[in-house]
Amino acid sequence: MLKINHLKKQYGSFSLDCSLEVRPGCITGLIGQNGAGKSTAFKAVLGLIYPDSGEITLLGKNRRDFSARDQENLGVVLSDSGFSGYLTVRDVMKILKHMYRSFDQGFFMERAERFQLPLDKKIKEFSTGMKAKLKVLAAVSHDARLLILDEPAAGLDVVAREELLDLLREFMERDEKRSILISSHISQDLEHLCDDLYLIHEGNILLHEETDALLSEYALLKLDQEQYRKIEKQYLLRIRRESYGFSCLTDQKQFYLENYPGITVEKGTIDEVVTMMVKGEKV
Repeated sequence: MLKINHLKKQYGSFSLDCSLEVRPGCITGLIGQNGAGKSTAFKAVLGLIYPDSGEITLLGKNRRDFSARDQENLGVVLSDSGFSGYLTVRDVMKILKHMYRSFDQGFFMERAERFQLPLDKKIKEFSTGMKAKLKVLAAVSHDARLLILDEPAAGLDVVAREELLDLLREFMERDEKRSILISSHISQDLEHLCDDLYLIHEGNILLHEETDALLSEYALLKLDQEQYRKIEKQYLLRIRRESYGFSCLTDQKQFYLENYPGITVEKGTIDEVVTMMVKGEKV
């Protein structure tokens, strides 16, 4: 569905060098801190900025050959864009109907009612959550093959975020050939949604892993000085010095459980994995 190969872009001191792939039928997450390069990568994929080098293949085509008609196969939400505040939901519906030949007006109306989006109220009077729901609803209402969603749930409370994630799950269930690329700096949003995750930091991909593997095979080892000195370090990805000794990130939890029964092995959350990969030291 989407393949990015060494996409490079330089902005002053910031440098992006990104490679990733979104497979058919999969939801792929791009996680990282604000300013890590998520939005820059998304804008390059969408043709909103020109990369310095690299290759982007989108729905089987080179990005340079992507036509206006091809764009109808994309559903897009960008973190720093949205509809004019002077429009109403009814206005947005009319615009989408003219933009997309496959726009499903009945679906849009039904979901707008479910989300309690008033049809004739100006968008500038909407809450942050209502605006976010409208943006995602617009993206999923025209039978897109690939959704590209940059921080769609930013600034939302827990209930509103879960409603948006449910809409994305429903989007995937309606057609198994669809795919989603979604970014967030809140990794918990993506833990139960994504098939695989990429971690980007300072413009570079630090980690790519299947979500199930992250949750089942990654762990934190809590070691005192003597335990750290004796332990096999081949499978340690990052270490951090702590008051008691060392916290160590591994993707081989079972190896340490079987070979070092005396050490403390804690299941690592995705947030902890991200923190260790960003702030930990290489062994």
